[in-house]
Amino acid sequence: MTSSELETPPLDTARRLAESGDLDGAAAILAELAADPDEPDRAQAAVGLAVVLEERGDVEAARAAARTALATGHPEYAAQAACHLAQGFEREGRDEQARAAWQAVLGVGTPAYVPLAHLALARLAVSSDNPAEAEEELHAAMEAGDPHVGAHAAQQLADLLLEQGEPGAAADVLMDALEVAPAEEVPRLRVQLGIAHLELACAEFAESVEHGADPQTSALAIELLARTLPLRGRGDDAERVWSYGLEHEDETLAAEVRLRYHRDA
Repeated sequence: MTSSELETPPLDTARRLAESGDLDGAAAILAELAADPDEPDRAQAAVGLAVVLEERGDVEAARAAARTALATGHPEYAAQAACHLAQGFEREGRDEQARAAWQAVLGVGTPAYVPLAHLALARLAVSSDNPAEAEEELHAAMEAGDPHVGAHAAQQLADLLLEQGEPGAAADVLMDALEVAPAEEVPRLRVQLGIAHLELACAEFAESVEHGADPQTSALAIELLARTLPLRGRGDDAERVWSYGLEHEDETLAAEVRLRYHRDA
């Protein structure tokens, strides 16, 4: 070994070996560092070892290395190790193990990783059909201090609320998010806000029809509802609304609807 190699920190040597394709050589150095409880770079070495071993195809050994890093409690590398574990479990569809690993990220408490963990836990809650937990985690992601993650969380929460038939709550979430969102996230948030307003409009039109306004107002509400629903991908619902108006027992109302239905023909 040359004098320059002796002076090179082992982590740098391992990184160079890994980048050149010598995964076995890198793993040997990293394993030695990770096995030494007194090694100051143990946590970083263990995370590096987990990555190298996974690239080599040794998944279980990679997870063992990640758990070594996690056990150090290092604010950066323990959090990275927990993320490594969680993402691997998610890829394999092992949701419960993934959930535990993301909870471990929260336990480490490193601010840079907390928002991502909440977003991931929300994703797992949706996949397990637990919208209440997903909503809670998305709120937590929004409040965790990362504006980009917060904007994505707001978008997902708005989608969830719209699916649950709560467009007003979705609009409130988006309005709050727009006040703090980075500029590049604003257009998407505004589009979603428009969608929420469309849903609110549909609800108002439907309420007007249901509560029996005068024929002219009811016909207008029917037309607006029927023409708005296709914008939300609900063409079949729009046809049912038109049919309701066209076949209404109130002939004055039905005549008004016919005029509106045929005016673009």
